[in-house]
Amino acid sequence: MQPNWVVLSLTLAYLAAMGLISVVARRHARSAGSFTSGGVRYPAVLIGFLLMSEFIGTAASVGTTQTAVKVGLSAAWNIVALGIGFMLYAFFLARRFKTLGENTISGALARAYGRPTKLATSVIMIFALQIVAISTYAGGGSILAGLLGMDRTTAIVITGAVATLYVGIGGMRSVITTNVLHAVVKYVGILVAAAFAVSQIGGLGSLQAQVPARMFAVDTVGWSQILAWLVAGIGAVFSTQYVIQAINTVEDGRTAQAASFWCAILLVPFGLLAALVGVCAGALMPNVPPIGVLPALIGRMDDVLAAVVVAGLAGSLFGTISALSIGAATLLYKDFYIPLRGDVEGRGSLAFVRAATIAVGLLPIPLAIYAPDILKVTFLAKSLRTTLAVLVLFAFYAPHVARPRAAFVSIVASLVLTIGWFLAGDPFGIDNAYVALVIPLVVMGTDHLLKRSGADIPASVPVSLRQK
Repeated sequence: MQPNWVVLSLTLAYLAAMGLISVVARRHARSAGSFTSGGVRYPAVLIGFLLMSEFIGTAASVGTTQTAVKVGLSAAWNIVALGIGFMLYAFFLARRFKTLGENTISGALARAYGRPTKLATSVIMIFALQIVAISTYAGGGSILAGLLGMDRTTAIVITGAVATLYVGIGGMRSVITTNVLHAVVKYVGILVAAAFAVSQIGGLGSLQAQVPARMFAVDTVGWSQILAWLVAGIGAVFSTQYVIQAINTVEDGRTAQAASFWCAILLVPFGLLAALVGVCAGALMPNVPPIGVLPALIGRMDDVLAAVVVAGLAGSLFGTISALSIGAATLLYKDFYIPLRGDVEGRGSLAFVRAATIAVGLLPIPLAIYAPDILKVTFLAKSLRTTLAVLVLFAFYAPHVARPRAAFVSIVASLVLTIGWFLAGDPFGIDNAYVALVIPLVVMGTDHLLKRSGADIPASVPVSLRQK
C-alpha cells in the first residue's frame, strides 16, 4: 500500500495544533503540583469528555472493530461496560473521592490500609497503565502501518516515539484541553467511518443479508465474556488513577457526579458505532486479518474522509497516552520521589515528573510489537484494577471488614495470580477478570473471619472513610 501523503499531512497538521495547545499550557505547569493537577477547576461536561476520551483510545477503537469482525455487534459490550461502570461510579464513588481530596488511588487506599498497601497499589496501578499503553501503541501502530505502507514494527516505534514527545509538554492542563478536542474528533471520526462502511456495503439491509444473523445478536460473544468485560470495566473505572485525577479537577462532589454521568452517556454510542464498523469491514474484506480491517477500510476512503478518521484515531492514541503517562508519573512522584527526596515543589520535582512522564511513555514500545490481540491485552489491565476497585469499596463502605495486611496480601496475590492466569490462557474458560475479583474477596473475607470477635476498626481508618 502506497503512503497517502494528503491524509498524513492533514493528520500531522491536526497534531501540530494540539502540540501548540500543549506549548501554551506549559506556562501553567511551573511546578510538579500544577503539572499533575492542572491548577484550575473545570466544568462537568468538559471532564466528562476528558474521561470518555481517555477510555476510548486506539485499543478500544481498533480492538472493538477487530473483535466485531468475529463476533459482531456484541463486541460493543467492552465499551458499554465502561459506560455502566461510570454510571455506578457516579452513584457510589464520585462524591466520596472528591470529598476525600486525594488525587491518587494509592493515596486514597493508604488512608484506610497504610503505607505498605499504598506502595503495592502504586506498583499494580503503574503496571496496569503500562499494559494499557502497550495495547494503545499496538493499535496506533497498526493504523499508521496501513496509512504509510510500512511494516507494523516500524510503525509502532514511530508511534511511541512521537507520542512520548507529545506527552511531556504541558502537564494535566494541556491533557484536559487537548483530550476534550480529541474526544470531539474521535466521535466525528467514528461516525464518518460507520457511515462510509454502511454505504460501501449497500445499507443496513444489505449488511443483514450478507452476514449471519448471529452478528447482530446481543450475546454472540458469550455471556461469560460479557460478564468478564463488565467486571473488568467497572473495576477499571472505580480504581483507575487518571479517573481520580480528573475527578479532582472539578469544583465539588455534585459536579464530579455530573462529569461521570456525561462520560457514561458518551461511551455507549461510540462502542456500538465501532462494532458496526467492524462488522461492515469484515463483510467487505473477508480475506483481511481482523486487526487490519480498519486500516484497509480507511484506504478505501477519499482523502478528506480518511483524514478525519485517521485524525480521530491519532487523537485516541495521543490522548490516551498522555493520560496514562501523567497518571503513572504522578504515582511515581507522590509515592516514591517525595518520600525519598522530600522535594515537594522545587525545581527538581518538576524535572522528575517530566522525566518520569517520558520514561513511562517509552517503556511499552518493545512489548507493543508482540501484542497481537489488542482487546485481550487491554482487559488484562482492567482485570488488575478490579482488585483495587474491591479494596476501594471496602474502604468506603465496610472499613471494619479487613485489616491493612489483608489489603496488602490481596494486591500482591492478585498481581501474581491474575497475570499468571492470563498467561496460562485463562484455564477452564474462566476469565482472568474473575480471578482478580475473587482474590480480594477471599483474602479479605478470610482475614475478617480470623479476627477476634468484637475487634475495633483499625485506627488507620479515618472518619471520612468510616462514614456511609
